[in-house]
Amino acid sequence: MIASMSTLYIVATPIGNLGDITLRALEILKTIDLILCEDTRVTKKLLARYDIHTKTLSYHTHSGLSKTEKIIGLLKEGKNLALVSDAGTPGISDPGAFLISKIKDCLGDEITFIPIPGASALTAALSASGILSDNFLFLGFLPRKKGRQTIFSEIKNSKRTIVFYESPHRILKTLRSLADILSPDRNIFIARELTKVFEETKQGTAGEIYSFFINNPSNVRGEFVVVISGSV
Repeated sequence: MIASMSTLYIVATPIGNLGDITLRALEILKTIDLILCEDTRVTKKLLARYDIHTKTLSYHTHSGLSKTEKIIGLLKEGKNLALVSDAGTPGISDPGAFLISKIKDCLGDEITFIPIPGASALTAALSASGILSDNFLFLGFLPRKKGRQTIFSEIKNSKRTIVFYESPHRILKTLRSLADILSPDRNIFIARELTKVFEETKQGTAGEIYSFFINNPSNVRGEFVVVISGSV
């Protein structure tokens, strides 16, 4: 039994530029009991910028069941918590989704879940791409090995806009695969390091973008968002 109705705020934080935080998010982070962070070191840079002294607790991909149980215990005690990721909206290709699911399974309607919207690399890239976004499929991070060819087959045949994230370690391999399977009429938009000092966007065919990054290896850095127009 929960001591009093607790609230879990799911708070979006900047994807790069620390100025991209909402006033509401700042107010929540100042007034709740504890902030659940993917990496406390990253979150503390944001908190220091805005003179916020709320205590933090780490929660990430490798956090065990005992950490999840501890968080559920805090909510049962009546604590109000905020969940943040290192960058962007928690739960979107983020370990926070698992935590939220577990809390809902355990506590259900006994606590309140409130999203505090804000920055997301997904929507930021879509908004600047000029590619139709009224019907799109988000794939998160592509699988490293198993299922990768199946995904590329789906991308090739999709009539919907496709969006996914890719790491600098695999972006060239991914672009090479896309150049091999996509027709020249498929428009591709790539954004990297969004809102940061070295932010960059490129648009064209898969082959054109692949050639650019092959010829500019120093640009193969940061996290990439790939947007692909649907097949005609």
